[in-house]
Amino acid sequence: MQRHEVSRVRFFCTVPTLLVTVTWLWTAAYSFAAADADSLAEKIRESVLAGSWYPASPEELRKTIEGFLGRVPSTDTPGRLAAIISPHAGYAYSGQVAAYAYKLLEKQRFASVIVIAPSHHARFSGVSVYDRGGFRTPLGVVPLDHDLITALEKRDKRIRFLPEAHAREHALEVQLPFLQVVMPGFKLVPLVMGEQDFETCRWLAEAIADCIKNASVLVVASSDLSHFHPYEEARRLDQMVVDKVAAFDPEGLIRDLNSGKCEACGGGPMAATMMAARRMGANKSRVLHAANSGDVTGDRTRVVGYMAAAIWTESPGGMDARSQAPKVGVDLGLSADEKALLHRIARESIEARLLNRKAPTLDELPASLRENRGAFVTLNKHGQLRGCIGRLAPDRPIGEVVSEMALAAAFQDPRFRPLSAGELKDIEIEISVLTPFKRIAGIDEIQVGKHGIMMKNAGSSGLLLPQVATDHGWDRNTFLEQTCQKAGLPKDAWKDKKTEIYIFSADVF
Repeated sequence: MQRHEVSRVRFFCTVPTLLVTVTWLWTAAYSFAAADADSLAEKIRESVLAGSWYPASPEELRKTIEGFLGRVPSTDTPGRLAAIISPHAGYAYSGQVAAYAYKLLEKQRFASVIVIAPSHHARFSGVSVYDRGGFRTPLGVVPLDHDLITALEKRDKRIRFLPEAHAREHALEVQLPFLQVVMPGFKLVPLVMGEQDFETCRWLAEAIADCIKNASVLVVASSDLSHFHPYEEARRLDQMVVDKVAAFDPEGLIRDLNSGKCEACGGGPMAATMMAARRMGANKSRVLHAANSGDVTGDRTRVVGYMAAAIWTESPGGMDARSQAPKVGVDLGLSADEKALLHRIARESIEARLLNRKAPTLDELPASLRENRGAFVTLNKHGQLRGCIGRLAPDRPIGEVVSEMALAAAFQDPRFRPLSAGELKDIEIEISVLTPFKRIAGIDEIQVGKHGIMMKNAGSSGLLLPQVATDHGWDRNTFLEQTCQKAGLPKDAWKDKKTEIYIFSADVF
């Protein structure tokens, strides 16, 4: 591994050399898969890490990440989470440290995630954003937030697409499987910094904060710490970075990096993330965990350092009134493991039908998944709806309902042709476990972001899930009008006294 100088901030390649073979370095290629005509011919950024930096098998990858998360104690930030910092080495080395940051997202939900990574393989000015299509991992394709990407590109011309920046970059991709496990359904804004000097951090932070405004967006800084020093020396160097992050001092961090007092191969992403978070109102930072490769391998001769941290907004009086980032729907108490199991049931049910295999057994479900609940299963392909079917009545065990609705969404939604075997790898699954329905007398009871709506009149009915309104940025009246249209009614039918309006909520994951 070689050291690189970009502007004045020093950064280093991020993983012990034993992880990446010479063969991989010469053969890893930037490959694209053309999506079908229905997905606007997006160019998917294929994984260059699966099978080396993390497992290639979806089942093994999910199990690995869940194992890391399971060894992290549950914790909360005392306020509204704005950003996290996570390492970017191979999972065998830094996965357990990264889990300390991603554990926070089991209780929080964001519509989009901006991942800021350093460039390890290409030298260029400014910042590159990948705007061609989603990112594929073994867990599926992560769709892009094209609206936010376009806003950033318009906000500052120094943010633009450079293919060489994303061709082999591991620091961004390595964050995605964790996000897919803890927060399925998010959209991605992938940024790679070619320069990590103070001025680049400053203008990038301003652009991000201005474009996010009040949207539900998390920022992730991808960074490792010192590289290839003896264990005790590495701990001394890394502690300087830890202290600056804990003190919420991005300017001090850049100064120390410039002077050589400490090292980080993502110092720019860390500083830019802290600056952006501060412009959005964040005022607290906490280092959640720090370690190095010597703690994993036992070899303390030349180690690489890792850190996980969180940045949030805390009001002067203590707990911020918006103590968590906006979450669609409600929390019905399902654990991360139970949600992951429902996702596996949905995907394996579809896969079994496509491949003419035996359907997954549901005989030994945990008690919580044997409760009678209604549910919807939504399928998305490259960020576009590919099927959505639900069962309203809470008269069947939720595990069975998810299996049946997954099959219905894949093969029986009349708006789409039946799913083909070749499409399954590109399918993202979203599950909405429903609460009971309640008829309301006045629209003041409707809370956008919490409630879904069902409308009935003259034998026609229509339903929209809670996340539909937030995904489209609708206010309450627009939500009502759209539900009327879904029912085949005039858009102002919600004002008709004969129209029955029902609300419900859902645990969406």
